[in-house]
Amino acid sequence: MCGRYAATANPDELTLEFEVDDDRTTEPTRSVLVNPQSPPAGTPDHNMAPTKQAPVVLTRAPRGNDDAPPARQLRLLTWGLVPSWSKDPKAGVRMINARAESVLDKPAYAKAAARRRCLVPGRGWYEWQVSPTATDAKGKPLKQPFFTARDDGTSCAFAGLYEFWRDPAVADNDDPAAWLTTFTIITTEAEPGLDRIHDRQPLVLDREQWADWLDPGLTDLGHVGELLAARAPGRFTAYPVSRAVSSNRSNGPQLLDPLPESELHGVVDPMTGEILGGTT
Repeated sequence: MCGRYAATANPDELTLEFEVDDDRTTEPTRSVLVNPQSPPAGTPDHNMAPTKQAPVVLTRAPRGNDDAPPARQLRLLTWGLVPSWSKDPKAGVRMINARAESVLDKPAYAKAAARRRCLVPGRGWYEWQVSPTATDAKGKPLKQPFFTARDDGTSCAFAGLYEFWRDPAVADNDDPAAWLTTFTIITTEAEPGLDRIHDRQPLVLDREQWADWLDPGLTDLGHVGELLAARAPGRFTAYPVSRAVSSNRSNGPQLLDPLPESELHGVVDPMTGEILGGTT
């Protein structure tokens, strides 16, 4: 699964890298959070967690002008998909990821997979490796967080889906509170090496696939299925980081710092399979 990632770029940087036509991250949007988001939505966040609002790239016709050509937009969406037919927006907490193998068939995702696809920009993602040798004070296996990023230094473009949920309790259709816009990140089987960290990883699309993935006119599920196929391994680098990232209150660029080998205990090197550190 993918339950945490780093979204370290600001909207101006994302607008350039993802060739965005319309930056809409300053528009008022509905959030599911009780307290203000920290860091504020639309600013660099080194520990993006579910239910937060995150920058997402999608292609749609301008609002109120369906005859206009679709434009590539940058918006703030809530992480955790809420289907349009859902009676409770809290359903999104359970739908932060969608499996590539079944996303075209499951009712919660199928319509979005056909027409509402998006890219979720990130510096990289976090995953927790369960130690095969080291345990904690309670005798449970230690979990070591890793950070994985593209080895060419560019942003990861996670394949995602988005949905609009209309709150029937809000009468005014133009009230930002009437609409909750949410997304999910698609995952696939982890490639060799990364599977020593976790058996799943986000589906990361390459630049030449972005236009097709974002095209709302591309509704051929056969073609969509081709975009969901696994990629050749070797695009990523992964390394252990501080366990501070395990708390969603932790944030800042220091979360991306590699953890010294002297602080590792029973960690499996993703590339070699070697056990690093002791057993306690």
